[in-house]
Amino acid sequence: MAPIQSSSCLSRKCWIDAEQTYLSQIGLNKMHTAKTAQIRTASTGMIGRARPEIVQMKGYSSARSLAGDEAGLVYLDANECAYEPFVGARNLARYSAQQPTELQRAFCDWLDVSSRNLTITRGADEAIDCLIRGFCEPGADNIVICPPTFAMYAQSAMLQSVEVRHAPLTADFGLDPTAIAMAMDEATKLVFVCSPNNPTGNVMNAGAIANLCVACDGRALVVVDETYIEYAGEGGEAGSLIPALEQFANLVILRTLSKSHAAAGIRCGCAVAAADITGVMQKVLAPYPVPQPVMSAALTILETGNQQRLAAKRAEVIVRRDDVITALGEIEGIIRVWPSDANFVLVEALDAAALCQRAREGGVVLRNQSHQHGVGEAVRISIGSAEEMARLLAALRGETIASAEQNRQHEIVRKTSETAISVAVNLDRAGPISIDTGIGFYDHMLDQIAKHAGFALTLECEGDLEIDPHHSIEDCAIALGQAIRGALGDKRGIGRYGFCLPMDEALVTVALDLSGRFHLDFKADFPQPMVGDLPCDMVGHVFRSLAENMQANLHIAVTGENCHHMVEACFKGFGRALRQAIRQDGSEMPSTKGTL
Repeated sequence: MAPIQSSSCLSRKCWIDAEQTYLSQIGLNKMHTAKTAQIRTASTGMIGRARPEIVQMKGYSSARSLAGDEAGLVYLDANECAYEPFVGARNLARYSAQQPTELQRAFCDWLDVSSRNLTITRGADEAIDCLIRGFCEPGADNIVICPPTFAMYAQSAMLQSVEVRHAPLTADFGLDPTAIAMAMDEATKLVFVCSPNNPTGNVMNAGAIANLCVACDGRALVVVDETYIEYAGEGGEAGSLIPALEQFANLVILRTLSKSHAAAGIRCGCAVAAADITGVMQKVLAPYPVPQPVMSAALTILETGNQQRLAAKRAEVIVRRDDVITALGEIEGIIRVWPSDANFVLVEALDAAALCQRAREGGVVLRNQSHQHGVGEAVRISIGSAEEMARLLAALRGETIASAEQNRQHEIVRKTSETAISVAVNLDRAGPISIDTGIGFYDHMLDQIAKHAGFALTLECEGDLEIDPHHSIEDCAIALGQAIRGALGDKRGIGRYGFCLPMDEALVTVALDLSGRFHLDFKADFPQPMVGDLPCDMVGHVFRSLAENMQANLHIAVTGENCHHMVEACFKGFGRALRQAIRQDGSEMPSTKGTL
Protein backbone atom coordinates (compact mmCIF):
# COMPACT_ATOMS: atom_id res chain seq x y z
CA MET A 1 0.00 0.00 0.00
CA ALA A 2 1.34 3.45 -0.88
CA PRO A 3 1.85 5.67 2.16
CA ILE A 4 -1.06 7.92 3.07
CA GLN A 5 0.24 11.31 2.05
CA SER A 6 -1.77 13.83 4.06
CA SER A 7 -3.68 13.60 7.30
CA SER A 8 -5.44 16.92 6.84
CA CYS A 9 -7.22 16.22 3.56
CA LEU A 10 -8.80 12.82 4.37
CA SER A 11 -12.20 12.19 5.94
CA ARG A 12 -12.81 9.92 8.94
CA LYS A 13 -14.28 7.28 6.61
CA CYS A 14 -11.17 7.45 4.41
CA TRP A 15 -9.01 6.70 7.42
CA ILE A 16 -11.13 3.67 8.37
CA ASP A 17 -11.08 2.39 4.79
CA ALA A 18 -7.32 2.91 4.61
CA GLU A 19 -6.91 1.06 7.89
CA GLN A 20 -8.88 -1.96 6.65
CA THR A 21 -6.75 -2.20 3.50
CA TYR A 22 -3.50 -1.65 5.37
CA LEU A 23 -4.26 -4.26 8.05
CA SER A 24 -5.25 -6.90 5.53
CA GLN A 25 -2.06 -6.29 3.48
CA ILE A 26 0.34 -6.62 6.43
CA GLY A 27 -1.58 -9.52 8.02
CA LEU A 28 -2.65 -8.24 11.44
CA ASN A 29 -5.22 -10.46 13.17
CA LYS A 30 -8.79 -10.34 11.92
CA MET A 31 -10.29 -9.84 15.36
CA HIS A 32 -8.64 -6.45 15.63
CA THR A 33 -9.78 -5.55 12.12
CA ALA A 34 -13.38 -6.41 12.94
CA LYS A 35 -13.35 -4.37 16.14
CA THR A 36 -11.88 -1.24 14.57
CA ALA A 37 -15.12 0.63 13.97
CA GLN A 38 -16.42 -0.39 17.41
CA ILE A 39 -13.22 0.89 19.10
CA ARG A 40 -13.55 4.21 17.33
CA THR A 41 -17.13 4.58 18.48
CA ALA A 42 -16.51 3.48 22.07
CA SER A 43 -13.39 5.50 22.79
CA THR A 44 -11.86 8.65 21.39
CA GLY A 45 -8.57 7.94 23.12
CA MET A 46 -6.24 5.29 24.48
CA ILE A 47 -7.17 5.39 28.16
CA GLY A 48 -8.31 1.76 27.97
CA ARG A 49 -4.75 0.65 27.20
CA ALA A 50 -3.19 2.39 30.21
CA ARG A 51 -2.41 0.45 33.38
CA PRO A 52 -5.74 0.08 35.25
CA GLU A 53 -4.22 0.93 38.62
CA ILE A 54 -2.83 4.19 37.19
CA VAL A 55 -6.18 5.09 35.66
CA GLN A 56 -7.95 4.41 38.96
CA MET A 57 -5.46 6.12 41.25
CA LYS A 58 -5.93 9.72 42.24
CA GLY A 59 -3.05 11.86 41.03
CA TYR A 60 -1.07 13.94 43.52
CA SER A 61 -2.37 17.50 43.81
CA SER A 62 -0.59 20.09 45.89
CA ALA A 63 -2.62 22.64 47.83
CA ARG A 64 -1.25 25.47 45.71
CA SER A 65 -2.19 23.76 42.46
CA LEU A 66 -5.75 23.53 43.74
CA ALA A 67 -5.62 27.18 44.85
CA GLY A 68 -4.85 28.38 41.32
CA ASP A 69 -3.00 31.53 40.28
CA GLU A 70 -4.75 34.05 42.51
CA ALA A 71 -2.41 36.95 43.25
CA GLY A 72 -1.35 37.82 46.78
CA LEU A 73 -1.70 34.36 48.30
CA VAL A 74 0.63 33.32 51.13
CA TYR A 75 1.75 29.72 50.65
CA LEU A 76 2.24 27.79 53.88
CA ASP A 77 1.32 24.43 52.39
CA ALA A 78 4.59 22.70 51.43
CA ASN A 79 6.91 23.14 54.44
CA GLU A 80 9.28 25.42 52.50
CA CYS A 81 11.72 27.83 54.11
CA ALA A 82 10.68 31.46 54.43
CA TYR A 83 14.07 32.75 53.25
CA GLU A 84 16.23 32.37 50.16
CA PRO A 85 19.40 30.18 50.31
CA PHE A 86 21.87 32.93 49.34
CA VAL A 87 21.98 36.65 48.65
CA GLY A 88 20.60 37.34 45.18
CA ALA A 89 18.57 34.12 44.94
CA ARG A 90 14.99 34.46 43.74
CA ASN A 91 12.22 31.87 44.14
CA LEU A 92 14.66 29.05 44.97
CA ALA A 93 13.01 28.51 48.35
CA ARG A 94 9.70 27.69 46.68
CA TYR A 95 8.52 24.70 44.67
CA SER A 96 7.23 25.44 41.21
CA ALA A 97 3.96 23.81 40.19
CA GLN A 98 4.03 20.40 38.52
CA GLN A 99 3.07 22.14 35.28
CA PRO A 100 3.92 25.84 35.81
CA THR A 101 1.30 28.01 34.14
CA GLU A 102 3.72 30.54 32.69
CA LEU A 103 5.95 27.84 31.23
CA GLN A 104 2.92 25.96 29.89
CA ARG A 105 1.86 29.11 28.10
CA ALA A 106 5.33 29.53 26.54
CA PHE A 107 5.41 25.89 25.38
CA CYS A 108 1.88 26.15 23.98
CA ASP A 109 2.84 29.27 22.00
CA TRP A 110 5.98 27.54 20.71
CA LEU A 111 4.25 24.35 19.59
CA ASP A 112 0.78 25.80 18.87
CA VAL A 113 -1.01 23.32 21.15
CA SER A 114 -3.45 23.44 24.05
CA SER A 115 -2.25 23.02 27.63
CA ARG A 116 -4.58 20.02 28.00
CA ASN A 117 -2.39 18.23 25.43
CA LEU A 118 0.93 19.17 27.03
CA THR A 119 3.10 17.53 29.68
CA ILE A 120 6.34 19.35 30.54
CA THR A 121 9.09 16.98 31.64
CA ARG A 122 12.77 16.87 32.53
CA GLY A 123 13.90 16.44 28.94
CA ALA A 124 12.27 14.03 26.50
CA ASP A 125 13.83 11.16 28.50
CA GLU A 126 11.40 11.66 31.38
CA ALA A 127 8.49 11.73 28.96
CA ILE A 128 9.61 8.32 27.63
CA ASP A 129 9.80 7.00 31.18
CA CYS A 130 6.34 8.36 32.11
CA LEU A 131 4.73 6.78 29.04
CA ILE A 132 6.20 3.38 29.85
CA ARG A 133 5.26 3.58 33.54
CA GLY A 134 1.77 4.80 32.75
CA PHE A 135 0.87 2.30 30.04
CA CYS A 136 3.03 -0.82 30.45
CA GLU A 137 2.40 -3.48 33.09
CA PRO A 138 5.80 -4.71 34.36
CA GLY A 139 6.46 -8.33 33.41
CA ALA A 140 3.44 -8.48 31.10
CA ASP A 141 3.48 -5.80 28.40
CA ASN A 142 5.98 -4.89 25.69
CA ILE A 143 7.14 -2.00 23.53
CA VAL A 144 8.39 -2.03 19.93
CA ILE A 145 11.46 -0.08 18.84
CA CYS A 146 12.91 0.30 15.34
CA PRO A 147 16.69 -0.11 15.47
CA PRO A 148 19.07 1.44 14.84
CA THR A 149 17.51 4.02 17.13
CA PHE A 150 17.81 5.98 20.38
CA ALA A 151 18.91 3.71 23.22
CA MET A 152 16.74 5.28 25.95
CA TYR A 153 13.52 3.67 24.68
CA ALA A 154 14.87 0.21 25.48
CA GLN A 155 16.69 1.41 28.59
CA SER A 156 13.55 2.89 30.14
CA ALA A 157 11.55 -0.24 29.33
CA MET A 158 14.12 -2.57 30.85
CA LEU A 159 14.19 -0.50 34.05
CA GLN A 160 10.43 -1.11 34.33
CA SER A 161 10.66 -4.87 33.50
CA VAL A 162 8.89 -4.28 30.21
CA GLU A 163 9.84 -6.45 27.22
CA VAL A 164 11.53 -4.74 24.28
CA ARG A 165 10.73 -6.03 20.79
CA HIS A 166 12.65 -5.07 17.67
CA ALA A 167 11.30 -4.13 14.23
CA PRO A 168 14.50 -3.13 12.37
CA LEU A 169 14.48 -0.30 9.86
CA THR A 170 14.85 -1.07 6.18
CA ALA A 171 18.20 -0.94 4.39
CA ASP A 172 17.70 2.76 3.70
CA PHE A 173 16.65 3.36 7.34
CA GLY A 174 12.92 3.70 6.68
CA LEU A 175 10.08 2.18 8.72
CA ASP A 176 9.25 -1.45 7.91
CA PRO A 177 5.47 -1.90 8.53
CA THR A 178 5.65 -5.66 8.11
CA ALA A 179 8.42 -5.96 10.72
CA ILE A 180 6.43 -3.77 13.12
CA ALA A 181 3.29 -5.84 12.62
CA MET A 182 5.20 -9.06 13.24
CA ALA A 183 6.73 -7.67 16.43
CA MET A 184 3.39 -6.57 17.88
CA ASP A 185 0.86 -8.61 19.81
CA GLU A 186 -2.01 -7.91 22.21
CA ALA A 187 0.45 -6.91 24.94
CA THR A 188 2.15 -4.22 22.84
CA LYS A 189 1.47 -0.81 24.36
CA LEU A 190 3.97 1.55 22.70
CA VAL A 191 5.71 1.77 19.33
CA PHE A 192 8.63 4.22 19.29
CA VAL A 193 9.63 6.09 16.12
CA CYS A 194 12.52 8.57 16.11
CA SER A 195 12.27 11.22 13.39
CA PRO A 196 14.85 12.48 12.51
CA ASN A 197 16.27 9.19 13.65
CA ASN A 198 19.17 8.94 16.05
CA PRO A 199 21.79 7.81 14.95
CA THR A 200 21.00 7.75 11.21
CA GLY A 201 19.79 11.35 10.95
CA ASN A 202 16.92 10.82 8.49
CA VAL A 203 13.30 11.96 8.78
CA MET A 204 10.76 9.15 8.66
CA ASN A 205 8.10 9.24 5.95
CA ALA A 206 5.03 11.03 7.34
CA GLY A 207 2.69 8.79 5.38
CA ALA A 208 4.30 5.69 6.85
CA ILE A 209 3.79 7.08 10.36
CA ALA A 210 0.18 7.92 9.54
CA ASN A 211 -0.38 4.35 8.35
CA LEU A 212 1.20 3.08 11.55
CA CYS A 213 -1.16 5.20 13.66
CA VAL A 214 -4.11 3.75 11.77
CA ALA A 215 -2.86 0.19 12.22
CA CYS A 216 -2.22 0.68 15.95
CA ASP A 217 -5.41 2.59 16.74
CA GLY A 218 -7.03 1.19 19.87
CA ARG A 219 -4.04 -1.09 20.47
CA ALA A 220 -0.85 0.89 21.01
CA LEU A 221 0.48 4.41 21.24
CA VAL A 222 2.72 5.56 18.40
CA VAL A 223 5.38 7.73 20.06
CA VAL A 224 7.21 9.96 17.57
CA ASP A 225 10.39 11.47 19.00
CA GLU A 226 10.95 14.81 17.22
CA THR A 227 14.00 15.87 19.21
CA TYR A 228 15.83 17.02 16.06
CA ILE A 229 12.89 18.10 13.88
CA GLU A 230 13.88 21.79 13.74
CA TYR A 231 16.95 20.82 11.73
CA ALA A 232 14.89 18.97 9.12
CA GLY A 233 13.91 20.56 5.83
CA GLU A 234 13.16 24.16 5.07
CA GLY A 235 12.10 25.85 8.29
CA GLY A 236 12.25 22.58 10.23
CA GLU A 237 8.79 22.94 11.79
CA ALA A 238 7.17 22.02 8.44
CA GLY A 239 8.02 18.39 9.18
CA SER A 240 6.45 18.15 12.66
CA LEU A 241 3.54 15.76 13.05
CA ILE A 242 1.91 17.78 15.83
CA PRO A 243 -0.99 18.80 13.51
CA ALA A 244 -1.75 15.08 13.01
CA LEU A 245 -2.80 14.81 16.66
CA GLU A 246 -6.22 16.00 15.51
CA GLN A 247 -6.58 12.80 13.46
CA PHE A 248 -4.92 10.23 15.69
CA ALA A 249 -5.91 9.63 19.33
CA ASN A 250 -2.95 7.26 19.73
CA LEU A 251 -0.22 9.62 18.53
CA VAL A 252 2.27 11.13 20.99
CA ILE A 253 4.93 13.67 19.99
CA LEU A 254 8.09 14.23 22.05
CA ARG A 255 9.91 17.56 21.89
CA THR A 256 12.80 19.07 23.84
CA LEU A 257 14.81 22.27 24.24
CA SER A 258 18.01 20.20 24.49
CA LYS A 259 19.16 20.15 20.86
CA SER A 260 17.63 22.78 18.59
CA HIS A 261 17.37 25.28 21.44
CA ALA A 262 20.89 24.65 22.74
CA ALA A 263 19.63 23.86 26.25
CA ALA A 264 20.76 20.32 27.03
CA GLY A 265 22.04 21.57 30.37
CA ILE A 266 18.64 22.57 31.75
CA ARG A 267 16.80 19.28 30.94
CA CYS A 268 13.44 20.58 29.76
CA GLY A 269 11.18 18.89 27.24
CA CYS A 270 7.61 17.77 26.79
CA ALA A 271 5.12 15.28 25.39
CA VAL A 272 2.17 16.41 23.27
CA ALA A 273 -0.77 14.01 23.15
CA ALA A 274 -4.52 13.59 23.54
CA ALA A 275 -5.86 14.86 26.88
CA ASP A 276 -6.46 11.38 28.30
CA ILE A 277 -2.84 10.38 27.63
CA THR A 278 -1.68 13.65 29.18
CA GLY A 279 -3.71 12.82 32.29
CA VAL A 280 -2.05 9.42 32.66
CA MET A 281 1.42 10.89 32.23
CA GLN A 282 0.88 13.57 34.84
CA LYS A 283 -0.28 10.97 37.36
CA VAL A 284 3.09 9.21 37.22
CA LEU A 285 5.12 12.42 36.88
CA ALA A 286 6.88 13.76 39.99
CA PRO A 287 4.91 16.42 41.93
CA TYR A 288 7.49 19.17 41.31
CA PRO A 289 9.57 18.16 38.26
CA VAL A 290 10.49 21.63 36.97
CA PRO A 291 13.13 23.48 39.06
CA GLN A 292 12.72 27.24 39.29
CA PRO A 293 16.06 28.00 37.53
CA VAL A 294 15.04 25.66 34.68
CA MET A 295 11.71 27.44 34.32
CA SER A 296 13.40 30.83 34.28
CA ALA A 297 15.93 29.74 31.64
CA ALA A 298 13.27 28.05 29.50
CA LEU A 299 11.07 31.16 29.53
CA THR A 300 14.01 33.24 28.32
CA ILE A 301 14.85 30.70 25.61
CA LEU A 302 11.26 30.72 24.32
CA GLU A 303 11.00 34.50 24.03
CA THR A 304 10.24 35.59 20.47
CA GLY A 305 13.51 37.45 19.92
CA ASN A 306 15.58 34.56 21.18
CA GLN A 307 13.59 32.08 19.09
CA GLN A 308 14.54 34.12 16.03
CA ARG A 309 18.18 34.17 17.13
CA LEU A 310 18.18 30.39 17.60
CA ALA A 311 16.57 29.86 14.19
CA ALA A 312 19.46 31.79 12.63
CA LYS A 313 21.94 29.67 14.59
CA ARG A 314 20.26 26.48 13.38
CA ALA A 315 20.52 27.71 9.81
CA GLU A 316 24.28 28.16 10.33
CA VAL A 317 24.52 24.62 11.73
CA ILE A 318 22.70 23.21 8.69
CA VAL A 319 25.10 24.94 6.29
CA ARG A 320 28.09 23.75 8.34
CA ARG A 321 26.65 20.21 8.46
CA ASP A 322 26.40 20.05 4.68
CA ASP A 323 29.96 21.38 4.29
CA VAL A 324 31.24 18.82 6.80
CA ILE A 325 29.47 15.99 4.96
CA THR A 326 31.39 16.94 1.82
CA ALA A 327 34.69 17.21 3.71
CA LEU A 328 34.22 13.90 5.53
CA GLY A 329 33.65 12.14 2.21
CA GLU A 330 37.27 12.88 1.31
CA ILE A 331 38.76 11.49 4.56
CA GLU A 332 40.78 8.31 4.31
CA GLY A 333 39.05 5.39 6.00
CA ILE A 334 35.51 6.77 5.56
CA ILE A 335 33.44 4.73 3.12
CA ARG A 336 30.40 6.97 3.03
CA VAL A 337 28.50 9.66 4.90
CA TRP A 338 24.74 9.27 5.15
CA PRO A 339 22.54 12.31 4.40
CA SER A 340 21.27 13.99 7.55
CA ASP A 341 18.23 16.00 8.63
CA ALA A 342 19.68 16.53 12.12
CA ASN A 343 22.62 18.29 13.77
CA PHE A 344 24.80 15.20 13.44
CA VAL A 345 25.95 12.84 10.72
CA LEU A 346 26.52 9.10 10.62
CA VAL A 347 29.58 7.86 8.73
CA GLU A 348 30.46 4.35 7.65
CA ALA A 349 34.14 3.61 8.20
CA LEU A 350 36.55 0.81 7.38
CA ASP A 351 37.31 0.67 11.11
CA ALA A 352 35.03 2.69 13.40
CA ALA A 353 37.20 2.25 16.48
CA ALA A 354 40.30 3.40 14.60
CA LEU A 355 38.46 6.47 13.29
CA CYS A 356 37.34 7.37 16.83
CA GLN A 357 40.91 6.90 18.04
CA ARG A 358 42.29 9.23 15.33
CA ALA A 359 39.84 11.88 16.44
CA ARG A 360 40.65 11.30 20.12
CA GLU A 361 44.36 11.80 19.48
CA GLY A 362 43.43 15.23 18.16
CA GLY A 363 41.41 15.95 21.31
CA VAL A 364 37.96 15.20 19.81
CA VAL A 365 35.51 12.61 21.19
CA LEU A 366 33.14 10.84 18.77
CA ARG A 367 30.45 8.20 19.29
CA ASN A 368 31.06 4.70 17.93
CA GLN A 369 27.68 3.34 16.79
CA SER A 370 28.87 -0.03 15.48
CA HIS A 371 26.83 -1.82 18.16
CA GLN A 372 23.63 -0.56 16.53
CA HIS A 373 21.65 -2.92 14.28
CA GLY A 374 22.21 -2.53 10.55
CA VAL A 375 24.81 0.25 10.47
CA GLY A 376 28.02 -1.81 10.28
CA GLU A 377 31.21 0.02 11.21
CA ALA A 378 29.67 3.43 11.93
CA VAL A 379 30.51 6.59 13.85
CA ARG A 380 28.13 9.41 14.80
CA ILE A 381 29.56 12.93 14.64
CA SER A 382 27.81 15.95 16.17
CA ILE A 383 28.04 19.22 14.27
CA GLY A 384 29.90 21.62 16.55
CA SER A 385 31.24 25.12 16.02
CA ALA A 386 33.29 26.02 12.94
CA GLU A 387 36.43 25.84 15.06
CA GLU A 388 35.49 22.43 16.51
CA MET A 389 34.75 20.97 13.08
CA ALA A 390 38.04 22.32 11.71
CA ARG A 391 39.82 20.64 14.59
CA LEU A 392 38.04 17.33 13.92
CA LEU A 393 38.84 17.37 10.20
CA ALA A 394 42.47 18.19 10.90
CA ALA A 395 42.68 15.29 13.36
CA LEU A 396 41.11 12.85 10.90
CA ARG A 397 43.51 14.01 8.17
CA GLY A 398 46.45 13.47 10.49
CA GLU A 399 47.40 17.14 10.48
CA THR A 400 49.20 18.70 13.43
CA ILE A 401 46.96 21.10 15.29
CA ALA A 402 47.32 23.06 18.48
CA SER A 403 45.41 21.71 21.43
CA ALA A 404 42.77 23.77 23.20
CA GLU A 405 45.21 24.29 26.06
CA GLN A 406 47.80 25.83 23.69
CA ASN A 407 45.34 28.09 21.92
CA ARG A 408 44.99 31.51 23.46
CA GLN A 409 41.23 31.54 23.77
CA HIS A 410 38.84 32.64 26.45
CA GLU A 411 35.10 33.02 27.01
CA ILE A 412 33.27 35.48 29.22
CA VAL A 413 29.60 35.50 30.17
CA ARG A 414 28.58 38.73 31.85
CA LYS A 415 25.04 39.23 33.18
CA THR A 416 23.65 42.25 34.99
CA SER A 417 20.17 43.65 35.45
CA GLU A 418 20.81 45.76 32.33
CA THR A 419 22.71 43.48 29.95
CA ALA A 420 23.45 39.83 29.18
CA ILE A 421 26.67 39.35 27.19
CA SER A 422 28.56 36.37 25.83
CA VAL A 423 32.07 36.85 24.40
CA ALA A 424 34.52 34.31 23.00
CA VAL A 425 37.94 35.20 21.57
CA ASN A 426 40.72 33.14 20.05
CA LEU A 427 43.88 35.17 19.57
CA ASP A 428 45.46 32.46 17.41
CA ARG A 429 42.73 32.32 14.73
CA ALA A 430 41.80 35.02 12.24
CA GLY A 431 38.12 34.11 12.26
CA PRO A 432 35.26 33.69 12.39
CA ILE A 433 34.00 37.07 13.54
CA SER A 434 30.36 37.36 14.61
CA ILE A 435 29.05 40.37 16.53
CA ASP A 436 25.51 41.29 17.55
CA THR A 437 25.07 44.04 20.13
CA GLY A 438 21.85 45.46 18.72
CA ILE A 439 23.74 48.66 17.83
CA GLY A 440 24.68 48.51 14.15
CA PHE A 441 27.58 50.95 14.00
CA TYR A 442 29.05 49.56 17.22
CA ASP A 443 28.96 46.07 15.69
CA HIS A 444 30.89 47.51 12.74
CA MET A 445 33.51 49.06 15.03
CA LEU A 446 34.05 45.92 17.12
CA ASP A 447 34.38 44.02 13.86
CA GLN A 448 37.18 46.46 12.93
CA ILE A 449 39.04 45.64 16.15
CA ALA A 450 38.89 41.88 15.59
CA LYS A 451 39.63 42.11 11.87
CA HIS A 452 42.65 44.39 12.20
CA ALA A 453 43.95 42.67 15.33
CA GLY A 454 43.63 39.34 13.51
CA PHE A 455 41.69 37.26 16.04
CA ALA A 456 38.41 35.31 16.15
CA LEU A 457 35.58 37.00 18.02
CA THR A 458 32.03 36.01 18.81
CA LEU A 459 30.08 38.59 20.81
CA GLU A 460 26.36 38.68 21.55
CA CYS A 461 24.53 41.14 23.75
CA GLU A 462 20.94 41.50 24.93
CA GLY A 463 20.68 44.93 26.54
CA ASP A 464 18.16 47.54 27.63
CA LEU A 465 18.32 49.43 24.32
CA GLU A 466 14.77 50.63 24.85
CA ILE A 467 16.23 52.87 27.56
CA ASP A 468 19.63 53.86 26.15
CA PRO A 469 22.60 52.23 24.36
CA HIS A 470 25.00 53.26 27.13
CA HIS A 471 24.86 50.05 29.18
CA SER A 472 25.25 47.75 26.18
CA ILE A 473 28.18 49.70 24.73
CA GLU A 474 30.12 49.93 27.98
CA ASP A 475 29.40 46.39 29.18
CA CYS A 476 30.40 44.87 25.83
CA ALA A 477 33.73 46.68 26.05
CA ILE A 478 34.21 45.43 29.63
CA ALA A 479 33.48 41.83 28.63
CA LEU A 480 35.69 42.03 25.52
CA GLY A 481 38.57 43.43 27.56
CA GLN A 482 38.21 40.64 30.11
CA ALA A 483 38.13 38.01 27.35
CA ILE A 484 41.30 39.37 25.70
CA ARG A 485 43.04 39.54 29.07
CA GLY A 486 42.03 35.95 29.82
CA ALA A 487 43.21 34.70 26.41
CA LEU A 488 46.63 36.33 26.86
CA GLY A 489 47.38 34.06 29.82
CA ASP A 490 50.82 34.79 31.27
CA LYS A 491 51.73 36.83 28.13
CA ARG A 492 54.90 34.89 27.36
CA GLY A 493 56.25 35.59 23.89
CA ILE A 494 53.91 38.50 23.05
CA GLY A 495 55.06 41.72 21.39
CA ARG A 496 53.51 43.66 24.28
CA TYR A 497 53.63 47.05 22.49
CA GLY A 498 51.69 48.39 19.50
CA PHE A 499 51.59 51.61 17.49
CA CYS A 500 49.52 53.20 14.59
CA LEU A 501 47.22 55.05 11.80
CA PRO A 502 45.85 57.57 9.29
CA MET A 503 42.40 57.33 7.65
CA ASP A 504 41.71 59.84 4.87
CA GLU A 505 41.77 63.32 6.43
CA ALA A 506 41.60 61.81 9.94
CA LEU A 507 44.81 61.06 11.78
CA VAL A 508 44.96 58.81 14.83
CA THR A 509 47.90 57.86 16.94
CA VAL A 510 47.60 54.80 19.13
CA ALA A 511 50.16 53.58 21.63
CA LEU A 512 49.44 50.37 23.54
CA ASP A 513 51.30 48.54 26.28
CA LEU A 514 49.92 45.28 27.67
CA SER A 515 51.71 46.03 30.89
CA GLY A 516 49.26 44.68 33.46
CA ARG A 517 48.62 48.25 34.63
CA PHE A 518 45.67 50.39 33.58
CA HIS A 519 45.92 53.91 32.18
CA LEU A 520 43.97 55.65 29.43
CA ASP A 521 44.74 58.93 27.70
CA PHE A 522 42.07 59.65 25.09
CA LYS A 523 42.04 62.89 23.07
CA ALA A 524 39.25 63.49 20.57
CA ASP A 525 36.96 66.38 19.59
CA PHE A 526 34.24 64.79 17.51
CA PRO A 527 32.33 67.33 15.36
CA GLN A 528 29.01 65.45 15.62
CA PRO A 529 27.17 63.82 18.54
CA MET A 530 26.37 60.57 16.70
CA VAL A 531 27.81 58.27 14.06
CA GLY A 532 25.01 56.04 12.88
CA ASP A 533 23.40 54.75 16.08
CA LEU A 534 26.59 55.10 18.17
CA PRO A 535 26.84 58.15 20.48
CA CYS A 536 30.28 59.69 20.04
CA ASP A 537 30.57 60.48 23.74
CA MET A 538 30.63 56.70 24.32
CA VAL A 539 33.78 56.12 22.25
CA GLY A 540 36.03 57.19 25.11
CA HIS A 541 34.04 54.93 27.46
CA VAL A 542 34.68 51.98 25.14
CA PHE A 543 38.44 52.41 25.20
CA ARG A 544 38.49 53.11 28.93
CA SER A 545 36.59 49.87 29.57
CA LEU A 546 38.85 47.94 27.20
CA ALA A 547 42.06 49.31 28.70
CA GLU A 548 40.92 48.81 32.28
CA ASN A 549 39.82 45.22 31.76
CA MET A 550 42.78 44.29 29.56
CA GLN A 551 45.00 45.92 32.21
CA ALA A 552 46.78 47.98 29.58
CA ASN A 553 48.26 51.43 29.06
CA LEU A 554 46.44 52.98 26.12
CA HIS A 555 46.99 56.38 24.48
CA ILE A 556 44.72 57.46 21.61
CA ALA A 557 44.64 60.86 19.94
CA VAL A 558 42.57 61.59 16.84
CA THR A 559 42.02 64.67 14.68
CA GLY A 560 39.95 65.20 11.55
CA GLU A 561 36.82 66.69 9.99
CA ASN A 562 34.60 63.69 9.23
CA CYS A 563 33.20 62.20 12.40
CA HIS A 564 32.69 58.78 10.84
CA HIS A 565 36.32 58.67 9.72
CA MET A 566 37.59 59.81 13.11
CA VAL A 567 35.68 57.18 15.07
CA GLU A 568 36.50 54.38 12.66
CA ALA A 569 40.19 55.40 12.65
CA CYS A 570 40.24 55.01 16.45
CA PHE A 571 38.90 51.45 16.30
CA LYS A 572 41.05 50.42 13.33
CA GLY A 573 44.12 51.97 14.88
CA PHE A 574 43.48 50.21 18.17
CA GLY A 575 43.02 46.93 16.29
CA ARG A 576 46.33 47.36 14.45
CA ALA A 577 48.17 48.27 17.65
CA LEU A 578 46.64 45.29 19.39
CA ARG A 579 47.72 43.04 16.50
CA GLN A 580 51.36 43.97 17.12
CA ALA A 581 51.02 43.66 20.89
CA ILE A 582 49.42 40.20 21.01
CA ARG A 583 51.58 38.64 18.29
CA GLN A 584 53.48 35.73 19.78
CA ASP A 585 57.11 35.04 18.90
CA GLY A 586 58.87 32.56 21.16
CA SER A 587 58.26 32.12 24.88
CA GLU A 588 60.21 34.94 26.52
CA MET A 589 58.50 37.13 29.07
CA PRO A 590 58.60 40.67 27.59
CA SER A 591 59.58 42.29 30.87
CA THR A 592 62.79 42.55 32.90
CA LYS A 593 60.63 41.90 35.98
CA GLY A 594 59.85 38.41 34.76
CA THR A 595 56.10 38.96 34.93
CA LEU A 596 53.38 41.19 33.48
